[in-house]
Amino acid sequence: MAKEGGNTVQEVVAPPPSKFPLSAWESVVASAVVLGFAASICGVYLTMPDSDYSFLKLPRSLQDLQLLRDNLESYTSDYTAQVLVGYCVVYIFMQTFMIPGTVFMSLLAGALFGVFKGVALVVFTATAGASSCYFLSKVIGRPLLSSLAPEKLKFFQKEVAKRRKSLLNYMLFLRLTPTLPNTFINFASPIVDVPYHIFFLATVIGLVPAAYVTVRAGLALGELQSVGDLYDFNSIATLFFIGLVSVTPTLISKNES
Repeated sequence: MAKEGGNTVQEVVAPPPSKFPLSAWESVVASAVVLGFAASICGVYLTMPDSDYSFLKLPRSLQDLQLLRDNLESYTSDYTAQVLVGYCVVYIFMQTFMIPGTVFMSLLAGALFGVFKGVALVVFTATAGASSCYFLSKVIGRPLLSSLAPEKLKFFQKEVAKRRKSLLNYMLFLRLTPTLPNTFINFASPIVDVPYHIFFLATVIGLVPAAYVTVRAGLALGELQSVGDLYDFNSIATLFFIGLVSVTPTLISKNES
């Protein structure tokens, strides 16, 4: 602030230029992961027969999903390995980079492979994608979350610190309830020092109930009117009960302390 001729002049200070949250090395690692997934998809594409694949896109609605299911059913029997690899690569890529729409991929697993194989496939790919996101976050996670979601990160760090003695139960509870988004849990866990073995066990076990509900619904894909139809009262009550059981030891230990 300065005075000129008896008048006060307010000096305007320009804000510092925004800094890209990733260093050059972190950007290289993230780019290498993207290129690895792209190379895998290209490998699947090159081993498939010549055909019109314009139907291949990430489903964003039940109509997109039904079209994808109708076109992939014939390929699933003749090119099972390619369809499986392609499915896994896409699902893991979506989980790694927190791309919305994995619920449609879970429905597709049920429609193409049935309940038992579908649940196993969804749990495998979801766990692999969550693990990939976990390890990628070790490299690039802290600057990104500190920039994009600092308050949510502080909350998660505080809750994890309070529950160190029963961390597996708490992580199971998070996986089974909508307290925090799964994508955020995947990316933030290494930053708040959740050990990988705890993260892995909570992911594998915690994903099974919801995966079963979603994959089973994929068998009757044509009957679904919206994604909200996936969860009836019995399904919601079951998931809530499992989540309550998983967090009970955490509540007991908190009361005892």
